[in-house]
Order: sequence, then structure tokens, then C-alpha cells
Amino acid sequence: MTLLDRSASETLREGSIPVLATERLILRAPCFEDARPIAALANDRRIAVNTLRIPHPYGLADAQSFITAANAPGGEIVFLIATRGGTVIGTCGIARFGEEPPEIGYWLGVPFWGQGYATEAARAVIDHAFGDLGYDVVAGGARVSNPTSRRVLEKCGFQWTGVGLYRIRALASSAPVDRFRLDRSRWAIAREDGHEGSWAQKLERA
Repeated sequence: MTLLDRSASETLREGSIPVLATERLILRAPCFEDARPIAALANDRRIAVNTLRIPHPYGLADAQSFITAANAPGGEIVFLIATRGGTVIGTCGIARFGEEPPEIGYWLGVPFWGQGYATEAARAVIDHAFGDLGYDVVAGGARVSNPTSRRVLEKCGFQWTGVGLYRIRALASSAPVDRFRLDRSRWAIAREDGHEGSWAQKLERA
């Protein structure tokens, strides 16, 4: 693939993903210019061990591969999370694994932990999943040793469904993960339950 081909493909994929805005954040499709900030943030073991697929260490080539695969037809839907000022702070997306319900995943760079950004971004993507994509159910998960991520899902209306054992790439081993589920009716309740300002609005592309 030539650089020209890659640019055209990237533009096509970006155009298929809406831009979502919350009170403090903009969520958009990642592009190749985002590779360096993504690599700088994701190259932290504290992030990798709390996700299924992020390797550690995480370099520029990993970020470039991630961006290349993001939002391919029939693949994972991926949003870059940035502040209103344009600072890249993490990613959030929805993936399907076989016949299982679509599953939300997210991570934030460590400097941006503890500020409510994860909940704000997750609500935006959940809103897109139910409101635009027409999903009836969205699943989620958090390592049992990661109560902060569990709390994000709970604040978004997810209900705990049990514990499963999942392989963590950065650990090269498996670990227990709390499993969660959010259906359309609970999404509608959560969205009306005093959180209207935190959920996303879709922006028109120029």
C-alpha cells in the first residue's frame, strides 16, 4: 500500500465515524498523527495490565498498527479521546467477539485518571451504540483488582453479571474479570437520571 493509498483509506474510515462531543471532551476517529501521543500514554504498565489486548512495553509501531486496524469495515469501532483543547488522553471503542454482545473498552493515560474523563467518554460511546448503531445490549468488563473501572461501568448503568477468567496480554496469563451488561431500557433510564449534560452530542463534520 502506498502512502497515497493509506491516506485515502484513512480518510474514508474517519468519515464513517462521527465526532462526539461532551462537556469537556471530543471523541473522533484516530489518525496517524495521533500515533506518538497514543504510544507515549499507553506505554505504562498500569494501563496494560488492566486491559486485555494492550502489550507492554508499547511503542510507536504498536500505536501505528492500532490506528491502521481501527474502524476497518466490520471491525472494532474506535474513538480517540481528546480534551476540548486537543490534548489526546486515551481511547474508547466497541468491539464484537463472535456471537457475544458488542463490548465497550476504554483506557486513559495515567495523568488523566481520577477526573471523571473515563465515565464521560464511556457515556458518549454508549450513547452512540444505542442511539446511532441501534444495539440492544452492550457488555463491559473490568479486572476485579480495578474497582475504578468497575465504578465507571456502574455509573453508566451497567449491571454486574458474574466473573470470568480472561487472558491479559501484558501479563501473559489469565486474570479474573468482573462482567457487566447494559440493555437499552437501562440505558434510557441512566440517560435521564440526572446525567443529560454528560452524554454525547454528535457534531457535524465540516
